[in-house]
Amino acid sequence: MTQCSTQRDSSAGFNQPNLDAIDQLTRFGQALNVEHWATPDSVLKAYSPFHATANNANNAATDQPQAQLQLAHRPVTANEDTAREPDSRTMATATRKRSRERFEIHEDPPHARTEDTEMVAGSEHQTEVDEDEDDADDAENDNESTDDSSDEDDVVDSSVQREMVRLQDVFPGFRHRYRLIKRIGEGTFSTVYKAEDIQYDRYDNDWDIENNERDQKWSTPPLKQRNGRREPRRRARYVAIKKIYVTSSPTRILNELELLHDLRNCPAVCPLITAFRSTDQVVAILPYFRHEDFRDYFRQMKISDMGIYLRSLFTALKAVHEHKILHRDIKPTNFLYDPQTRRGVLVDFGLAEREGSDSKPCLCHESRDVRKQRIQNSAASQNGPQQGYPKADSRPSRRANRAGTRGFRAPEVLFKCTEQTTKIDIWSAGVILLTIMSKRFPFFNSADDVEAMIEIATIFGTKRMKQAGLLHGAMFETNIPTVGTAGFSLEKIILWSTCRTDGGKDGQPGIPLDDEEKLAVEFLGRCLELDPARRISAQEALEHEFLREPEPKQSVETIETEDDEMDMLEA
Repeated sequence: MTQCSTQRDSSAGFNQPNLDAIDQLTRFGQALNVEHWATPDSVLKAYSPFHATANNANNAATDQPQAQLQLAHRPVTANEDTAREPDSRTMATATRKRSRERFEIHEDPPHARTEDTEMVAGSEHQTEVDEDEDDADDAENDNESTDDSSDEDDVVDSSVQREMVRLQDVFPGFRHRYRLIKRIGEGTFSTVYKAEDIQYDRYDNDWDIENNERDQKWSTPPLKQRNGRREPRRRARYVAIKKIYVTSSPTRILNELELLHDLRNCPAVCPLITAFRSTDQVVAILPYFRHEDFRDYFRQMKISDMGIYLRSLFTALKAVHEHKILHRDIKPTNFLYDPQTRRGVLVDFGLAEREGSDSKPCLCHESRDVRKQRIQNSAASQNGPQQGYPKADSRPSRRANRAGTRGFRAPEVLFKCTEQTTKIDIWSAGVILLTIMSKRFPFFNSADDVEAMIEIATIFGTKRMKQAGLLHGAMFETNIPTVGTAGFSLEKIILWSTCRTDGGKDGQPGIPLDDEEKLAVEFLGRCLELDPARRISAQEALEHEFLREPEPKQSVETIETEDDEMDMLEA
């Protein structure tokens, strides 16, 4: 990904961010009809302690609030909920409905910068329960939120608590909106926190799939049960707050928010609720999805469970790839899956990019005859094979995007292909399936690109790796004796990994793969094709027999009724 380049100012003695990148971030608001997203001067002010102008001094004297970006949502009207009136101390809000409506920018009133108060019982986001209410209702309500409230009981480290306090202090009025609970994720470019959406009931939350399904199943209780009773305390609604580090370039922040906005309403893809900016600090508000750790359930997955898991993942990839977007970081931790509901959501688009946005022509997209001719005319072919490599190589190094997580990057990424496509995500999804079937995580555990290519060559053989390298104009050579020429079949790899070969675990005879497992291995081979042109696409994967949804079985009565209708028509 493009990093924020800096230039040294000898007079000031500090690094300044690239103004072109900041201007690009400023144009983000203009492209999405935003009035006041950011200005180059306001962003640069956060990077430079020496940068001060008369306008900045006046703003500091008057203590003007910072503009903040929020996606358009529809608020609950007075007719829908007259009991919930906006608090005058809270930030001015926009409607939070993810649609094609224009974005709106709002500024905090001056009194919103006063000291925020902590959430207490009886505040506007809570409804008290009558003391004479039945204990059974309380127990039922508590059972529904057992899983969510268990996280709040966890002890939060003091350093994490300080981080959350600093985050709340950066954005005025943040405490009135969200109650931070704990840190649930940390990466190279961001940190994710779990928080309660205090003002959840004020907005149209069409992004909340689980709550919408629960409301559809809810039915009005009998009149006898409703008389003399008030509505019990509502369940807490949680969101995920992603704090993007200041070290991320404005281009990277712009790219992630823009892609999340384009992927709204896509199935199995995490939507963007809203976003905030204060000087150089940017946070994205995302839905919180209940899920389990991949390491806790992948070894117990059956073939049918694997099909449901992969079907949900490829459904998300199909939607992403239809928008010509490369995710670049497909891995189990970026696909939040709940084995109970059998629903998964694709998250973390920090490394994503549009297909062809930064690509140059590569041999892999040329015809076979053109590749063969260029290889024959190359210097390596004319001078013959040589051992080793030149110590002082005068050739310019190849530059290509190699972003991703080790162990999940496709061969074309390791070979520095300059024209990468959405097929790199298919390879990563295939590695996930290989991990599940072999019951080994991580399956590939390389420290650098060279070790990663050796690991792949161990399975597929040096012959196929050389052919894969020539597709991208690269040579693959190794003198490691344990890396064979032919490699091994994926079926044998899985049997070895699960100790199902002859003389394996306890010296028992091997257990061959059944028909369902063979079908899964055949699908796995389509995903792990070294040639990206022959690799299966997300659309083709969903049409594969392994991921095809089973047709609903007809009952005996339905079949008999259809037979009777056919007999009547024939008569």
